[in-house]
Order: sequence, then C-alpha cells, then structure tokens
Amino acid sequence: MSDATQAPLRAYRLLPGLGDFRTLHINNLLKLMRWQTGGSPEGGRPTGFSAEWAATDDGDPRVRPAEFPSGYPGAPVLSRRVADLLRDELCRAGSFEPLDIADGPDSILDAGEYVLYLVQSVVDCLDTRRSSKPKRSGGEVKKAVFRPEAFPADLPAWRLPEFPTAVYWNGWAVDRLKELLGDDLEARLIWSEDPALAPHPDPWGVF
Repeated sequence: MSDATQAPLRAYRLLPGLGDFRTLHINNLLKLMRWQTGGSPEGGRPTGFSAEWAATDDGDPRVRPAEFPSGYPGAPVLSRRVADLLRDELCRAGSFEPLDIADGPDSILDAGEYVLYLVQSVVDCLDTRRSSKPKRSGGEVKKAVFRPEAFPADLPAWRLPEFPTAVYWNGWAVDRLKELLGDDLEARLIWSEDPALAPHPDPWGVF
C-alpha cells in the first residue's frame, strides 16, 4: 500500500461542482449500462461515446465548462488535462475512452478535450448486513458500509456487484482530484472508517 492510501479508508460519489459551470449530457448511457450490468468483460468494452453541452440556467455562452462535467454515477468524465496528470493512478481501475462532444458555444475552446473514465474494477466489499438493501430498480445502495478487510485501498475507483452502474471513489483519489479541480468538483462522502466523518444523507441524489 502506498503512502497515498493511508487510513482512514473513505469512499465517495463525485459530481460536478455547484458553481456556475457548464456540464455535459452523455448520449450513450444505455450502451454503457448494459456493459456494466452484463459482467463488464474485458474484450467487450463499449466505445463510441458522445455527449453534448448542457445549456446554462441563464443562457450565458461565456460560462466555462467544468473539468469534471458529468454527474451520472457510472460515467465520470474528465478533462484531458486532469486525465493525463492522473493517468498512472486512474488506469489501475479502468481506461479512458474518447468522447465525441457536439459543438458548443464559441466560448468553449477545445470542447473535444474530454475523456470518459470507464471503470472496469468490480469489487465485492460491501457489508450487506449493515448496508441498506439495494433497490430493485438499478441496485442503488443508499447507505453503504464497507468491509475494511475487503476495501480496495489501492484502487482509485471501483464498482460494486450489487450496484454495477455506479462508480465509487477512494478517498486518496478524491484528494488528488480536489487538488487539481477545486470548486469544479463536489465530493459526497458515502462511508469512512472514521466515525467522526458523517456520510452524505443522499449520496446518489441528483443535487
């Protein structure tokens, strides 16, 4: 275990920050979800993802795009800048897939410079006796408690067999991302070994 993976163990869900940023809509979610729920075979990774920029509330074309612009739980998107800086760490758990983004406002430069982070690692680490029961529709686990001895401390991110369409993020990886992204990123704590850290009451809610 590296210095970056020191205790306490923590797991998060990540979303775009709540500031005035432009976000992305992913167009190929059904294809992604079928792969995630079907066992995620190495040879069958989905490709050809596309997205489009969401309109801002006030329609201002000058609002800049976030560097973590996707809030969908199973489809993290990173700017090429961040992906390149964290490539060695993040590729332990998955791969970066090209993302074809439809033309946005003229103020958005290099709109194609984003990648979808396809998390392949599925880890059986949920304490099912202490966690809430997965929802029948989609498998969402509102309250997740992890078994420390099975927690994937060396992986930046992973998915659960019970909830394969969502990505969980390790605390040390979130710390690295926050250093690079600042207010572009919202991190909702799902679980921690430290009882003094309170989990978010609704980590999988939209906002």
